[in-house]
Amino acid sequence: MSNTTVRLVFLERVLYTTLTTVPCCIFLFINGTMLYTLRSKPVFRETCRYILLYNLLFADTVQLTLSQLMYILSICRIFLTYPVCGVFYFLANFANEISPLILVVMSLERCVAVCYPLRHASIITIRNTEVAVIVVWAICFINVVIRVILLLEFPFEKLETLQMNTFCNAVAMLLSPLYYDYEEAYTCFLLVSAGMTITSTYIAVIIAARSASTDKASALKARNTLLMHLVQLGFSISSTIHNPLLFAVSKLVLFSVLIRIQIVIYMFIIILPRCLSALIYGLRDQTIRPVLMYNLCCRMKLSGISGKPKVSP
Repeated sequence: MSNTTVRLVFLERVLYTTLTTVPCCIFLFINGTMLYTLRSKPVFRETCRYILLYNLLFADTVQLTLSQLMYILSICRIFLTYPVCGVFYFLANFANEISPLILVVMSLERCVAVCYPLRHASIITIRNTEVAVIVVWAICFINVVIRVILLLEFPFEKLETLQMNTFCNAVAMLLSPLYYDYEEAYTCFLLVSAGMTITSTYIAVIIAARSASTDKASALKARNTLLMHLVQLGFSISSTIHNPLLFAVSKLVLFSVLIRIQIVIYMFIIILPRCLSALIYGLRDQTIRPVLMYNLCCRMKLSGISGKPKVSP
C-alpha cells in the first residue's frame, strides 16, 4: 500500500477507536462513581436493594470494560492466543450473565415489598440478600466451568500454534459444535426464565395494586421499577444478538461499510445498555441522586443539594 493509503487507514482506526472509547470512558466514570456512591454511606451498604444494585452495576462495568478492550484489540489488528482470548471471553461472559439473574432477584424483592409488606423485613434481610447474590455468582461460575470443559474437547494439540488468525470474539471461540449447542440452550433458558419471572412479578404487583389494603403509591412505584427491569432485561437480550446481527449484515454490505455499521451496533447494543442502570437508578432514586450528583461533580458543593438524603420507600 502507498503511504497515503496507510495514513488513511491509520486515521480511520484512530477515528473508530475514539468514537467508542470516549463514550465508554464517560460511562465507566459514571458507573465507577455510582459504585463508589453505593459504598460511601451505611444507608446504601445496609439496604438490600442497594446491595443488589451494586452487584448489577459491578457486572455491567466489568462487561463494558472487557468489551471495549476486545474492541480496541480488534481495531488495532492485534491477534491473541486462544488461552488469552479465552480468559477475556469467559470473564465477559461471566459478567454478562450475572445481570439478568440479579434483575430477577431485584424484581422478586420489589414484589415481596408490595404483595407482602408486613413480611418484607423478615424475608428480605441482609443475610438472605447476600445468600441470593452468592447463588447468582455460583450459577454463573459453574456455567463458565462447564463451557471451559466443553471447549477443552477441541483438539488444540493438533494446531500448529495457539496463535489465533482472527480477532478475539464470541464467534472465534465457538470451536466445538457441542459447545455451541450448550451456549444456545443455556442462553435461551436463562433469558426466557428471567423474562417469565420478571413478567410474573409485574403482574402480581398490578393485581396487588388494585387491592384496597395495598399502598397505592408504593405499588405504582414498584410497578414502574419492574417495568424498568423488563426494559433492562431486553437490553441484556439485545447483547446476545450482536454477533448474529453482524454476521447477517456482513452478507449484504461491503467490508468498509460493515465496519461503520459495526460501530453503530456496538454503541447501541453493547456500550449504551451498560450505563443505563447507573443513570436510571441514580437519577430516579431520591436517596442516591443527591449523593451521586455530589460525587459526579468531584465532591464540589452543589446549589440545591443540602442536608442528608432520605431513604425512599
